Amino acid sequence: MDPRGVEVLSFDCYGTLIDWELGLSDVLEPLISAHRPDVDREQLLARYAAAEAAVEHDTPGRYPEVLAMAATQMAAGLGVTLGEAERQQVAESVPHWPAFPDSADALARLKQRYRLIILSNVDNGSFRASNARLGVTFDEVITAEDLGFYKPDPRAFTALLDAVARLGVTPGRHVHVAQSLYHDHVPAQAAGLPTVWINRRQGKPGWGATPPPPATVTPTWEYPSLAAFADAWG
Repeated sequence: MDPRGVEVLSFDCYGTLIDWELGLSDVLEPLISAHRPDVDREQLLARYAAAEAAVEHDTPGRYPEVLAMAATQMAAGLGVTLGEAERQQVAESVPHWPAFPDSADALARLKQRYRLIILSNVDNGSFRASNARLGVTFDEVITAEDLGFYKPDPRAFTALLDAVARLGVTPGRHVHVAQSLYHDHVPAQAAGLPTVWINRRQGKPGWGATPPPPATVTPTWEYPSLAAFADAWG
């Protein structure tokens, strides 16, 4: 596929534009470390990833509720009980999660050439707070709260393709950009979309705050950062 023919870039938000691993670890580590100092950051993120994926699949609700339930399940698996105040602290943490340092500038550059869409496992209120950190107006925003289910549910990508069609963009001129192979690349490619992997965990072991992909997937392009992607495509 020739990038010069692309008109629309759709983005995952958390993990790609917003540093959700830093945001999660900042809120979760203090709650767990006092009881289980033997559990390091990577172990904590991996345990959380499994818990969140299960909650999103089995009991999908608004993302703050998912956060609280997943954190509670993750903590219980480590023998730690979270109180209501601690659960609420996790549930309300998304607006405090930082953007990656390159996100705002890279999006501003890409916006000059492409229409931009968000497809995110989040609620609308939390995304508005994150969007303020990103500093760009997206042409479409599709959240799990809007849809009633979470990626990697293939229906999320059906909704994304419908949104692109509403913009009047012909098939073949749309690329999906994301960090998570599990949440995004596997289902996006199953839906026929080429993908760009922003490999934020390059050089780190494991999968961090996302589960491992359920199938082998090869992103169409790969970059170590959003800045590098914008340099190549902007």
